[in-house]
Amino acid sequence: MEKIFTLSVFTENSIGILNRITVILTRRHLNIDSITASESEVKDVFRYTIVLRTTKEQVDKVIGQIEKLLDVLKAFVHEESEIVHQEIALYKIKTETLTSGAIEKVIRENHARILTVDPLFMVIEKTGHVAETQLLFERLKPFGILEFARSGRVAVTKPMKELSSYLKELEQLN
Repeated sequence: MEKIFTLSVFTENSIGILNRITVILTRRHLNIDSITASESEVKDVFRYTIVLRTTKEQVDKVIGQIEKLLDVLKAFVHEESEIVHQEIALYKIKTETLTSGAIEKVIRENHARILTVDPLFMVIEKTGHVAETQLLFERLKPFGILEFARSGRVAVTKPMKELSSYLKELEQLN
């Protein structure tokens, strides 16, 4: 049965590592729902957060292949209940369509915030899960959405060993 899985892949900062990871996913005909990359809490170690819809068996095989890549330090797979995650969405709305407080009501009800107001447009920010950012998108459509962008998932795990302890274990093995 297909489920949503979040992969956390920790790597050295090397050119082409993201391509090598995505090739593994492509070979298995897996589509990436979202992907984000950033520095981790450990100096010179980068974190890729990848969201996939697949089976447990398939994702376990993928993690095994990713961990074999030279520059990958450690890779983990997490189910939804094992992580805390968020995404951010930005909505650019025409200011000419704004009427007596209606937009402010939608923003307040959806726990969003206004980032900037310009004579031609306003930019609204919403942090949350995909369903929440999509709901606000639907509610803002009547106001004239000029642009919409949603980030990939950013996630941290619930109880887990610190990354630095995994890295120490790797050093001891080498």
